[in-house]
Amino acid sequence: MAQAKTSQKPAELHRVTDSRWFYRLWEIIPGFVSWAVILSPIYLSLIAPVGLAYLIIAFDIMWLLKSVRMSWALIRGYNRLQYITAQDWEANLRQLKDVSAALQKTEAEYAELAPKSNQRVNQVHLNKKKRWLRGEVERLRLLESHEATILNPDDLYQVIILAAYNEPPEIIEPSVNAILNSDYDMSRVIFVMAYEQRGGEAMAKTARELQKKYHKQFADYLAVCHPSDIAGELKGGGKGPNITYAGRAVKDYIEKKAIDPEKVLVTTVDADNRLHKRYLSRLSYAYCINPNRLHTSFQPIALFLNNIWDVPAPIRVVAWGNSIWPMIESIRAPRLRNFATHAQSLQTLIDTDFWSVTSPVEDGHQFWRTYFTYDGDHVAEPLFVPVYQDAVLAARYHRTFLAQYKQLRRWAYGVSDVPYMVKNSIQNKQIPWGNKLVQFGRLFEGHFSWATVPVLLTFAAWAPLFLNPSFNQQVLAHQLPVVASRLLTFATAGIFITIWISFLLLPTKPARYHHIKFVSMLLQWILMPVIGIAFGSFAAIDAQTRLMLGRYLGFTVTEKAVKK
Repeated sequence: MAQAKTSQKPAELHRVTDSRWFYRLWEIIPGFVSWAVILSPIYLSLIAPVGLAYLIIAFDIMWLLKSVRMSWALIRGYNRLQYITAQDWEANLRQLKDVSAALQKTEAEYAELAPKSNQRVNQVHLNKKKRWLRGEVERLRLLESHEATILNPDDLYQVIILAAYNEPPEIIEPSVNAILNSDYDMSRVIFVMAYEQRGGEAMAKTARELQKKYHKQFADYLAVCHPSDIAGELKGGGKGPNITYAGRAVKDYIEKKAIDPEKVLVTTVDADNRLHKRYLSRLSYAYCINPNRLHTSFQPIALFLNNIWDVPAPIRVVAWGNSIWPMIESIRAPRLRNFATHAQSLQTLIDTDFWSVTSPVEDGHQFWRTYFTYDGDHVAEPLFVPVYQDAVLAARYHRTFLAQYKQLRRWAYGVSDVPYMVKNSIQNKQIPWGNKLVQFGRLFEGHFSWATVPVLLTFAAWAPLFLNPSFNQQVLAHQLPVVASRLLTFATAGIFITIWISFLLLPTKPARYHHIKFVSMLLQWILMPVIGIAFGSFAAIDAQTRLMLGRYLGFTVTEKAVKK
């Protein structure tokens, strides 16, 4: 009898986690918690103002420490970005064909290198070269230790799926040309134009014209039209259904060519994404040397800088925030998740049945789908190579702000991964609970902080002073805003590091703008507190509230315009 009871437990467990009420419960919890915390200064001001005051001080101190840590991560991320993009990854790829021979050659060069002059300038140069060669020897020795697992780069194919809806050629063509300008052999690159039928005849015409113009410059060029209104797909379409439809076409193509899908690496990009010239070679190197390559997503750094000079000041602040955050997360690799442009092997995509066709945030959701497909054996590896994207710019000023808000709300709708993760964590017995709890904590905390932190930092310290007349008579009530303000002043010192990094990354000023434009680039940061609430907290709260109330978010295409 005991044995029969044990055998029933998995079935009972699946019935619970598959139940609609269970899933709805976890759709409600994130929004409920965020609203409870946002409103907590109001009701705590009335029933426990002193306790609230100390909680606010503790929260501000915690945020001060966190801002210091993130600022340090940003500096490290920028330095790493500069270092990686300066490397000759094509040369490194050639070394993978015979690591032992490359190691012997480098060791010999290092051993023979000796100062031949007492002149300081030559000595400095020689020491610098010696340090570089020592690092190369260490890298090659590490590769030699697992040389048998290294994939020959000559056997690797790169597939780039560009998703388009109704973007004009002036948006798409620079992205195609950026690929062609890569320091990588285009005879190993298969380009896929994944466009939407609902984009109309204009989109179909653009796809035909681009195929005619560029098809001879790649190993092959596929144009795949995603039909409208396929049953079971996200209402309004979306990138996930589009690239999944294209991905299945790629699978059929690769099977006909008798190519091993493990030797096919797939990158998905948006119409306005411009790959850095070293992206493909850096990605190939990272993939070829990774023994666990099938269980790894490869993540570049999204920089929303293509049109940064053209967009309004508030949108520039948002764009810089969206660019800085991936750089910080890339340093904190265990927290890194798929975002925007990312790459996986075709075999991995086959194992996960490509991307989600029901989630409006298919990039982040793909991380969790892969994580559970491989029983927790999945990580996102940072590449520290940029992919340049457009900041939000629509044809009209007010539409630009609306499009930006909707884009951030859609990203924040990644909170819908919470019930998905809870359900699959309970059902999957292969992943240790410690691992699942850590991953859940990071996911939940990220969305919780997104919704609550800007609001709490701005308003919480003032609540007891204005809402509780009796507490208003105490010294603590009047000192609380002062103490909180000083703590936050120290915390905002990180903004100066962000400003410094932003100017280092700023693309060349277009000739049509006067040098006075640099002043507005500096003054724009005054808007950061307001932007953090309007486009940060409000967008996240909106997304969580919609999920909590069952008003599920469809996919909204971000309008793209080019300033001429």
